[in-house]
Amino acid sequence: MASHGWWIRLLLLVVIIGSINVFRGNSRVVVDDDNTQRYFDLVWNAAGDRTGAYDNVQGTRMRIIQQTNDILELSFTREWSDGSSGGMAPLNVDKRYVMLRNTSGFHTYVIVDRQEGWPAFDLGEARVAFKLNMRNFRYMAVSDKRRRIMPTVMDRTRGEKLGYPEAVLLTNPSNRDLIGEVDDKYQYSVESQNDKVHGWISRNPSIGFWMITPSYEFRTGGPVKQDLTSHVGPTTLGVFMSDHYGGREVTTKFQDGESWKKVFGPVMIYVNSAPPSDDNAYDNLWKDAKRQMEEEVQRWPYDFIQSEDYPGSSQRGTVSGQLNVRDRYVNIEDFGANSAYVGLALPGEAGSWEKETKGYQFWTRADMNGRFVIKNVRPGLYNLYAWVPGFLGDYKYEGDIIIGLGSEINLGMLVFTPPRQGPTLWEIGIPDRSAAEFYVPKPNPMYVNKVLLDSYEDRFRQYGLWERYADIYGIEDPVYTVGVSNYSTDWFYAHVTRKNGDSSYSPTTRQIKFELNQLDYMGMYTLQGALAASTGAQLIFQVNDHNPYGPRLVTSAGGTDNAIARHGIHGLYHLFSIQVPGYTLRQGSNTIYVTQPRAVGAYEGLMYDYIRLEGPSRAV
Repeated sequence: MASHGWWIRLLLLVVIIGSINVFRGNSRVVVDDDNTQRYFDLVWNAAGDRTGAYDNVQGTRMRIIQQTNDILELSFTREWSDGSSGGMAPLNVDKRYVMLRNTSGFHTYVIVDRQEGWPAFDLGEARVAFKLNMRNFRYMAVSDKRRRIMPTVMDRTRGEKLGYPEAVLLTNPSNRDLIGEVDDKYQYSVESQNDKVHGWISRNPSIGFWMITPSYEFRTGGPVKQDLTSHVGPTTLGVFMSDHYGGREVTTKFQDGESWKKVFGPVMIYVNSAPPSDDNAYDNLWKDAKRQMEEEVQRWPYDFIQSEDYPGSSQRGTVSGQLNVRDRYVNIEDFGANSAYVGLALPGEAGSWEKETKGYQFWTRADMNGRFVIKNVRPGLYNLYAWVPGFLGDYKYEGDIIIGLGSEINLGMLVFTPPRQGPTLWEIGIPDRSAAEFYVPKPNPMYVNKVLLDSYEDRFRQYGLWERYADIYGIEDPVYTVGVSNYSTDWFYAHVTRKNGDSSYSPTTRQIKFELNQLDYMGMYTLQGALAASTGAQLIFQVNDHNPYGPRLVTSAGGTDNAIARHGIHGLYHLFSIQVPGYTLRQGSNTIYVTQPRAVGAYEGLMYDYIRLEGPSRAV
């Protein structure tokens, strides 16, 4: 009989990870020794109670799911009942660990379910976390540009707390090269579509510890949902669901008696090493982690998982088609939805996928002609959604899509008609659900994270950019002149409050100045646009009259995505369409005043995606 010593090592590894805390061993190079260092946890609250409770899930029963010469899969379960502790979320939890022969690491996934009749509750977060040995792991990598020697927990403790607990100015770090930098875990957030590998490296010995996520089908909020990755601890996270960059609108709410089941994962924990003589260990271990990530992506869906709740490739389906755009003010003919995001999610309204948290989502990018193929779709009932960079709005296919075992569905030619009432008179920005094209200022030199200085695409993740508004504009607000101003230099990326000398805050008002050579006095014009993020905000538009008691056009975005404070360049998407009567405009010079009136604190505000003024509708 072949030796099974390798799976005994896995058993010890799993126990060390903390599923059942019965073993203390030589794991200290990687993790420390208690269940607060490696865990699957939930953040939840009873219905109607906004006080979040942490549930660090500990298994109470172990089973061997499969065992051969080449694979071992273990299960650690915890069941909920009416008599369970009040600190336990009303969910059954089955944590699985899988080790394959000749694989440097292991895979893990979690099956959660609740039965009919169980009580209502809200689930804000579910994640797997590893807190590594802080004496060894000092180098963190999240992307090619965001990787560096990191501060320690003690460095943060000795530092100066800034506007909120996550942000700390390093005043006395053990590594003197870090003096004067800001550390904030939200500076290392990543969109789901790009969050495939991140982790830590120990230099002595040279060991890499990596979280690899080959698919985001089990995550919430679609491809551009942002979330945490790795941060000071040293901590590595696999976030399955959270309300980060979405707030209460993306909290999962279960009604009284509602049943539910979902599989989070699998993700891979990959461990690699380099010889002590390798002077480029950081680079080489990071490159090797990316190589392993690509292998895992190609293997998805995995064929070694032993669970009826995780279908293999032969049990999944495919959906294809071609999406065209119909906008007669852009082109008299329909044209391909170049690079469109096309996806399947639970049935809902157009755009509902962004706030959908209970099902699975499957996304792809269309080619330049709008052709798309969505592969490896789990059996189930879906709607097909899409959005097209360069155009406002959301598309939804009119019928339900049922995926069965091995389904191959071709939807043929589809047509998306973006929101529009008339021809474009002027526009500000690019409709791409992000504020990245607008003016993002350089950080205050006192609050810099140096690694972000070398990454143009991450420049918005510097701390305190919202406070730069008052530094740059003083007591005035910017004036944007159509045809003269440039939105990349003259339109501040976020509509924020102004901090006053007494530490109070004031609303801010922007002006958009433009010329109308012709005016349809009796016609109806339209302000069409979208917000990329909003936190407790409101927009007031006033046309050629800034009298506080004068006529105003109001749109209420509200929102709790907190994207400004968490260095996101977008949160949740909000469309707006406001009618502007022709008689409020003038032939010649016009001014639209745009006010965000709510100013209790520093983080109320919004980010624009795009604004345009359309003329009255005409035949095309």
